[in-house]
Amino acid sequence: MAPRLYVCPADGKKLRTARDATDLIGDAAGADVIVIPVEGLDEDFFRLRTGVAGEMIQKFVTYRKRVAIVGDVSAHVAGSKSFHDFVYEANRGRDLWFVADRAELETRLLTSADI
Repeated sequence: MAPRLYVCPADGKKLRTARDATDLIGDAAGADVIVIPVEGLDEDFFRLRTGVAGEMIQKFVTYRKRVAIVGDVSAHVAGSKSFHDFVYEANRGRDLWFVADRAELETRLLTSADI
């Protein structure tokens, strides 16, 4: 059975806080994976020292929601060793993935045995 996806609109409200993540989790009830376009994240998400990414991801993990962030994060990865390492480790796990596009997400979903 294919996983159920909740796809956030790219032009919707930007996720800025842990509260925004909690609201999104409510909106995505019943979904296995929440798909967030890079454009849907506030810039503070990409600056790990702000704590925004950690707070948001913790909410998703607590509520057992997997997250796929779709889009180009290469500038953020190139600009921060910490963010580079964060993306690398996230992509090795099962709760958070950074993928370039929807096709890469589909491939990850097909090859992931535990969704």
